[in-house]
Amino acid sequence: MRIKANGTQMEDGYTRIDQFNDKATAKLAKHYKGVLEGLGEDPEREGLQDTPKRVAQSMQFLTQGYHQSAEEILNSAKFKEDYRHMVLVKNIDLFSMCEHHMIPFIGKAHVAYIPNGYITGLSKIARVVEVYARRLQVQERMTNQIRDSIQNALDPLGVAVVIEAQHLCMQMRGIQKQNSVTTTSAFTGAFLEKEATREEFIHLIGSKLS
Repeated sequence: MRIKANGTQMEDGYTRIDQFNDKATAKLAKHYKGVLEGLGEDPEREGLQDTPKRVAQSMQFLTQGYHQSAEEILNSAKFKEDYRHMVLVKNIDLFSMCEHHMIPFIGKAHVAYIPNGYITGLSKIARVVEVYARRLQVQERMTNQIRDSIQNALDPLGVAVVIEAQHLCMQMRGIQKQNSVTTTSAFTGAFLEKEATREEFIHLIGSKLS
């Protein structure tokens, strides 16, 4: 499904949204105005007059991943290459929204794969992370989605994904533990079957360039 911005089809399925669907904006803004009223605020006061529209546009940007295909992104830069060693892209920034409270969680993703005849552009790995982060999410599902999309598109010898994130729903409300970090992992192929390969991945994501 390709993104449309103000009724104009974008050139690809993963272009950043700087324009917004007018109908969606109006519909969402109406609901956000009701939210402000429900909270006891006056949506007509100066500081809040444009807030429903701004939030409506913000939410369209933060959930644009629903209109993007991770596999299309990977296949758009898929090349034959005789390389069968680990390819790792680590410390990929991610910003997502918890589907239970619609409060952000932020962190980093570390993604590796072992090619099996095909590689993809390195930036496409980061874009795949963003596709799934820009949805209402749970971290566990997102970890699996990133893994599965790479496995399906490239058919590599193995895929490894680790995500480390701080959930503001735990820090701002609820248990209010400020320094908690949630780590999830998902593996296929060589990373799942070979302990040495998995250990190499874990070592690499924890190391720093000298």
